[in-house]
Amino acid sequence: MSQNRPLFIKGGRVIDPSQGLDGQGSVLVRDGKVAWAGLGEAGTPVPSDARILDARGKIVCPGFIDLHCHLREPGFEDKETIATGTRAAAKGGFTTVCCMPNTNPSIDSRGIVELIQEKSRNEGVVRVLPVGCISKGRRGEELAEMGELAEAGAVGFSDDGDPVISSRLMRHAMEYSLTFGLPIMDHCEDPGLAEGACMNEGWVAARLGLKGIPAAAEEVMVARDIALAELTGARLHICHVSTSGSVELIRRAREKGLAVTAEVTPNHLTLTEEMVMGGQGKADARPVMLYDTNAKVNPPLRTLADVRALRRALKEGVIDAIATDHAPHTIVDKLCEFESAAFGISTLETALGSVMALVESGDLDFTTLISKLTAEPARIISKKDGSTTLPSYQGLGTLTVGAPADITIFDPSVEWLVDPASFLSKGKNTPLAGSVLKGRVAATIVGGVVVYEWGRDDADG
Repeated sequence: MSQNRPLFIKGGRVIDPSQGLDGQGSVLVRDGKVAWAGLGEAGTPVPSDARILDARGKIVCPGFIDLHCHLREPGFEDKETIATGTRAAAKGGFTTVCCMPNTNPSIDSRGIVELIQEKSRNEGVVRVLPVGCISKGRRGEELAEMGELAEAGAVGFSDDGDPVISSRLMRHAMEYSLTFGLPIMDHCEDPGLAEGACMNEGWVAARLGLKGIPAAAEEVMVARDIALAELTGARLHICHVSTSGSVELIRRAREKGLAVTAEVTPNHLTLTEEMVMGGQGKADARPVMLYDTNAKVNPPLRTLADVRALRRALKEGVIDAIATDHAPHTIVDKLCEFESAAFGISTLETALGSVMALVESGDLDFTTLISKLTAEPARIISKKDGSTTLPSYQGLGTLTVGAPADITIFDPSVEWLVDPASFLSKGKNTPLAGSVLKGRVAATIVGGVVVYEWGRDDADG
């Protein structure tokens, strides 16, 4: 990403939780870095050749960081590529994405990390940080070369898509991770309890005649991993938390002072199991669709009580970050019987509009919401000593002077219709098709370069 001329963003509501900023202000970008950010006019001269972005009526904040997405490359380019996935990320306001290792081949060697980094430099429009495997080939049998992965630039370790079943192997992984100061980012699921199931275990599954995944399938693995984190002293990050029981386990771990963090997806914050049978009874434009495979995701959409618990946990800081778990699939992957359909929702482009519902409902204020998309994710992927994996990643999630000019500008008042045909992602699989969301990204800036502007870079023009 080459740097362009100076950029002056004026007239917006500048919110930077890392500095406690919230008010009408401006941001000056020079040489790809933040030259000034604060309330009022710029506290430094604005270059005469600077491009002016008028942000009146909009929010200006650090670029969103997605701790958990699937770019599918290498191996599954029919679902997504680094080029298409990063364009979708930019449209969603994300300036940094952490790509999970369930690719083919898996991200279990220096060579694959370097391949992704090269592809990202040449074809991507946002920062891509690879998450390396815990085990070789994600088979759960032998540890991957974690030191090699960390040295190459991995920001964490995960076998996401599958749990690490062996407690012995997970213990060793946590012990090794201490050497590199990076988190273990685990997919918590007991496969014995989840085997053959395809949605949440409850009344909806019973009504539709589908086998359900009980909340315990997640919670027993969350409990195990917390116990191992306490044993080893390792940093543990719980991916895509979906149940109230998991929230309470994480809460108790935090109260004990353990280095446990957690993320939640926009889907689990806003949708319930009823989506599988055509939604939650709301009068909107979305068509009623029984056995909606686009609502099939792992972990599954849960109950309204779970949604409420997740929202409270996010507000209280028990859950640290919002991550998309963007999981694009082909039409063929979803156009089949529910039991046979692939798990996953394409989320990058609807994430902001979805979580803005939490502001509308009063569950979160803007500062907290933005913190969960910026400063908190940046803290999680930093090394334990506070440094980041590579010098080029320093300063993410903030508008402090000298930080990379990764900036998101969005209009919180705009309502828009979800039309998967306009997605920049290859994955059109969303249960939100036809729904109206509020809050749309106006511009995304990475390293001082405007990589997305609404109306200029959309598939529909």
